[in-house]
Amino acid sequence: MDFELSDDQRAFADTARQFAQAELAPHAARWDAEGIFPREAIAKAGELGFCGLYAPENAGGLGLPRLDATLVFEEMAAVDPSTTAFITIHNMATWMLGTWATPAVREHWGPLLTRGEKLASYCLTEPGAGSDAAALKTRAEAIGHEWVINGSKAFISGAGSTDMLVLMARTGDAQSGAGGISAFAVPADTPGISYGKREHKMGWNSQPTRTISFDNVRIPADHLLGREGEGFKIAMKGLDGGRINIATCSVGAAQGALTHAQRYLHERRQFGKPIASFQALQFKLADMATELVAARQMVRLAACKLDAGARDASTYCAMAKRFATDAGFAVCNEALQLHGGYGYLNDFPLERLVRDARVHQILEGTNEIMRVIIARRMLEGDAPEVIR
Repeated sequence: MDFELSDDQRAFADTARQFAQAELAPHAARWDAEGIFPREAIAKAGELGFCGLYAPENAGGLGLPRLDATLVFEEMAAVDPSTTAFITIHNMATWMLGTWATPAVREHWGPLLTRGEKLASYCLTEPGAGSDAAALKTRAEAIGHEWVINGSKAFISGAGSTDMLVLMARTGDAQSGAGGISAFAVPADTPGISYGKREHKMGWNSQPTRTISFDNVRIPADHLLGREGEGFKIAMKGLDGGRINIATCSVGAAQGALTHAQRYLHERRQFGKPIASFQALQFKLADMATELVAARQMVRLAACKLDAGARDASTYCAMAKRFATDAGFAVCNEALQLHGGYGYLNDFPLERLVRDARVHQILEGTNEIMRVIIARRMLEGDAPEVIR
């Protein structure tokens, strides 16, 4: 078992760090304060391949392992978790389209998305179907050579500012459950699509969040992803990677917060000496670093399980998402505390890191749902020997 990164992996991480410092760090606070969606910066990320990290090569992606993708996302999230999180969602939607789209759709949209010239949103959640995703009611009906879509989606990242919607809709009857859901590639400017107001959020302000309504939206039959009835399975496969991505964003945010805190302990003086000399604060920094390293290793373990196609990859992804998003938020919060009153000011990045990291415990499946997934597996007879 080798925990060291290869030279190629280090090169990816170094490139991402340089990009983050040059293109994200100077602007992240303003994007947050003014609610700016930085398409130009995201397009520059696309030029480096960061918008199609693990999308298949025949769709224009790099086809990298999920482990390598975590290295890139962590470096960017250390500076700007909000923008990075959107880039991870775009990567997930792009991978889904690149993997399951028909050749014609993949050949047209794949290169546009992987280059970051066009952007994608993932549309699963509905006003009445959040944690119970299989209860979604948005409907797609096959009429002639088209699908006709009616319904609505909620809490969609990038909505109104993206170009492609990877959409889950019910194609079976109302009682068909998960098996009656199909996936579709829906161009975001298709007639009949309308967008709600931009939601005012605690964090993630550099990416818009809106509801989307579909009123007799017509798309060609070949915009079905995979086969009819496979949508829920496709959605869950997407979310396994999405959970690793969001966990990685929490690790990145925590790393950024820890770095700021360590520096501040040396700079800030009280009672005639740097506060780094106070053992209580040293212990706090030690615990933060320990939690962060544990979270990072759990995320990388889950990514390796997913890359290997392990039977229990979904369980490890849920574990990593639960642990890393809780630990990441705690580290950011402790770093703010170490800054005292200054941490609460937006002159410092700590309050933004705390706000951005908080939602990671909710999306891609709440951490309570992660516990349901893990517990369900752990109650099976072989779990104590297999999950270890």
